[in-house]
This record gives sequence, C-alpha cells and structure tokens, in this order.
Amino acid sequence: MDLKVLVATHKKYWMPEDACYLPLHVGREGKNDLGYVGDNTGDNISNKNANYCELTGLYWAWKNLNCEYIGLCHYRRYFAKKEKVRDKKERIMGAHDYESLLEKYDVILPTKRNYYIETVRSQYEHAHVKSDLDTVKQVIDELYPDYSNAFEVVMNRRRLHILNMFVMKKSLFDEYCKWLFTILFEVEKRVDISSYSVYEARIFGFLSERLFNVWLEKQQLNCKEVPVVFLEKQNWAKKITKFLIRKISN
Repeated sequence: MDLKVLVATHKKYWMPEDACYLPLHVGREGKNDLGYVGDNTGDNISNKNANYCELTGLYWAWKNLNCEYIGLCHYRRYFAKKEKVRDKKERIMGAHDYESLLEKYDVILPTKRNYYIETVRSQYEHAHVKSDLDTVKQVIDELYPDYSNAFEVVMNRRRLHILNMFVMKKSLFDEYCKWLFTILFEVEKRVDISSYSVYEARIFGFLSERLFNVWLEKQQLNCKEVPVVFLEKQNWAKKITKFLIRKISN
C-alpha cells in the first residue's frame, strides 16, 4: 500500500522509523532547516502557518504529494495500538496496522473528545472568537448550502474529532481539501484578525477541526476511531482550570 502519514512538526524531535511516516516541517518558509521535508516548496501557503497551523502542511500535501493513501499525525501525537506498554513509542501504529484498518474502513480518526457540559458551538464560543464561527456558517450557506444542515448537526453535538488527525485515500483527501480551503480562504477575506492575540490568530486551525467534522457528517463515510498516544506528560489540572476560567469569564 502506497501510504504516507505526515508528521507535522515545527521543531527537531524524535520521529518514528516506520517508512510510512513522513516528517514535515510546517511553516518552513523563513525558518532554519530542521532536516525534514518543508511545506514551502511547489504550490504552498507555508507563510500562513501562524494562522493556519498544520493546515499549511495539508495544503502542501494536497498540491504536491502523490500517493494512494495519506494521513496526518503530530510530532507528539500518534494513532495508537490498544495494547498498554511502558514505552509510549511502542504503541504507535505502523504501516501494517493502518493497512489492516483501511481494508475495512474509509477513514481512520482519533477517538472523539467529549465536552460533556458544552456543545461544540458553545465550547468554541467560550474558547475562541464567537463571530468567527458565525462567519463560517455564512460562507457555508453561500458556497456549500448542502452542508448547512451538517454544520448545525455538528455544532449541537457534545463530541468532536479534534487534532485534524486522519488517514484516508488521497483521492478522498483531495476532495476534502478543495472544500476546506475554499471555505477558509473566503473566511480569511471577511475576518479582521489584526488585533488577535498570537493564540487567537491560529483561527483557521481551530475552525478546521470543526469543519472536518462537518465534512465527515455530510459524507457519511465508514469511519474507524482509534486512540491517540501523546508522547509527553499532559497537565490536565492546568487544562481544566483554563477551560473553567474561559467558561466563567464568558
């Protein structure tokens, strides 16, 4: 199987040895060479990385990479086997694991995050700029009205595939990217982010996580959820505290 799983990174880091993984330096334009393939060759939007995050890597792969299957992971986050082992790196899925699943499913996805007391819409409104989500809805209604219902369905749920992680056929990925970037480029024209903080300026990365779920809802594909292994220790107390502060302040 001709499979390439991009590993989006902005710094030098340990990388899996399995040949299916392709370390990709996202936001490479104007940065020092890390020794990885950069997203600043061919048709690219590498200089938009501060606003588009790992999407600059997706755009590069859409326009420049030829393969049968494609996926995206992050330098610290990978799709994982279910077995619990001491070394987290040993849980990372390899080519054979992906191939076994892709024989049965259209898309491999990370297990959904459950917001419990929030809908997808309210969580975004508490964590980011509310009006940006409204702008996305306007653009979808205008350019892809057949996705309007899927948008509302996703926004009213409490669970969401996050991280922009996936593995699927490249032909399907190409269709998704055409849809996604058509929407985001139009939203970019309508939103003034000149006063946004560095965090909020990552607007298109945040929006794309929600849009990916909208696209999946409309496509009705045969999907397989897989756990994600995070290679570093997570500070859940800090994450929960930040969430509560955002919710109370709003």
